[in-house]
Amino acid sequence: MARPVTVVTGGSRGIGAATCRRLAADGHDVAVGYVRDAAAADAVVAAVAEAGGRALAVRADTSAEADVERLFDLAEERLGPVTGLVNNAAVTGPLGRLADTGTDTLRRVVDVNLFGVLLCARRAARLMTARGSGVIVNVSSGAATLGSPGEYVHYAATKAAVDALTLGLAKELGPDGVRVNAVAPGLVDTDMHAAMGDPERPARMAPGVPLRRAGRAEEIAAAIAWLMSREASYTTGTVLRVAGGR
Repeated sequence: MARPVTVVTGGSRGIGAATCRRLAADGHDVAVGYVRDAAAADAVVAAVAEAGGRALAVRADTSAEADVERLFDLAEERLGPVTGLVNNAAVTGPLGRLADTGTDTLRRVVDVNLFGVLLCARRAARLMTARGSGVIVNVSSGAATLGSPGEYVHYAATKAAVDALTLGLAKELGPDGVRVNAVAPGLVDTDMHAAMGDPERPARMAPGVPLRRAGRAEEIAAAIAWLMSREASYTTGTVLRVAGGR
């Protein structure tokens, strides 16, 4: 039987990289989408190969339609029919109040976190509905329901939109045999916090999490992998919160 072929956006670092490695261990071939860090993407490709899978790294800004089309085209050409999508690519911009957030940051967050997710989901839907099967997992955030005041309400707003997309698209594509779910991570110890300008944020916020710690990228990847698997064959339209109780 053919191996699943899964496109993972934002696959070179953090949750995306952990997801690529986990899916490879579960028998997937993986197209690793990335924006800047080619070396990191190549390292993920090597990890997939070590696990017995095939992989390729594709530089793609998911907010650009042409890049999204190229990502899926190359995945289909090099690996075979795409059976899965992990819509993971996202940005936050610097931490701060909305009133202090620049217009360029707002636009970039919406472009990547919402428009990019829509572009990827649309291309996946076109491929999967024609074949009568497929799985999409969107990476949302606990911020969608917490609002994240004083940090990034604009990011939270885009993730709430991802939750709405997940529910609506699951209902739209269910009759075509395509499942759509989301994972909503809570506080996770990745380099995203340093990129936001607060590398100590996981340690500082951990006491406010009922489990008293930040999550690991591998824990989020495990939830994504389950939703991608046959064990979740009757699960669609679900936002699975993996947030330590927060």
